[in-house]
Amino acid sequence: MVADALEAAHGWPDGSVEIKAVKTSGDRIQDRPLAEVGGKALWTKELDLALLAGETHCSVHSMKDVESERPDTLAIAAMLPRADIRDRLIGASSIAALPKGARVGTSSPRRAAQLKRLRPDLIIVSIRGNVDTRLAKLEAGDVDATLLAAAGLDRLGRHDVGSPIELAEMLPAPAQGAIGIECRSDDKATVALLQAIDHVETHQAVLVERAFTRALGGTCHSPIAASATIDGGEIDFAGELLSEDGSDHLAEAIHFPVGDLEAPAKLARQMLAKVPISIRRLFEGG
Repeated sequence: MVADALEAAHGWPDGSVEIKAVKTSGDRIQDRPLAEVGGKALWTKELDLALLAGETHCSVHSMKDVESERPDTLAIAAMLPRADIRDRLIGASSIAALPKGARVGTSSPRRAAQLKRLRPDLIIVSIRGNVDTRLAKLEAGDVDATLLAAAGLDRLGRHDVGSPIELAEMLPAPAQGAIGIECRSDDKATVALLQAIDHVETHQAVLVERAFTRALGGTCHSPIAASATIDGGEIDFAGELLSEDGSDHLAEAIHFPVGDLEAPAKLARQMLAKVPISIRRLFEGG
């Protein structure tokens, strides 16, 4: 998608942008939750090393898998238009329709907490792997249902898999559905080339969600949900913090001007000050 966008934007012939596949630790380690083996850095460190070594000009990331704190030597120069930010439930038509005591497969602390908040009877089973791996576990009866990002399914052409969960029921992970392109901060030529494909509204919304997460000091253990949408010159923002079992949660929504990254950070600090210890302990300094 990024290669095609660059070639179209600059009038380059098809195939001008070389794609270098990099297998990350996150791809290789599939038997444990990310939080146990290094968190989101597992998706970025090999790409960072290739970029800083000059082996690549830019890295393509799923923004929800990128740490909120990044090195000053690297810059997210562009984002593609955002896809569907919702989760999809596979195995039932809705969360309410899941049988009592159903086994739901997910390794996401956010999804697990949100499910338990809505349905305390559900049994959460940790599963990782790509889409086919997870769907195979469902087919084999290892779990009764699973959750996947609608954006990932749509990009694989699987528009008919699963039932979308509306945002009023389950907010997504911060930056879900966004593809970011990162390059070296001092590589001004590449920065300029990438900015030609930057989708400004997506970029602004994702920066807000990342500012919220960064102010929280969250880790992969911390159930955080957030959604920023642009309405004219305003941002409509919703954020949610949960305890691991979903028994405690706090959700708030605010509006502020586009470009104001202090507003979501301030909201994050205010929410942390309000939440019970069951949530606060999941964040740095909590």
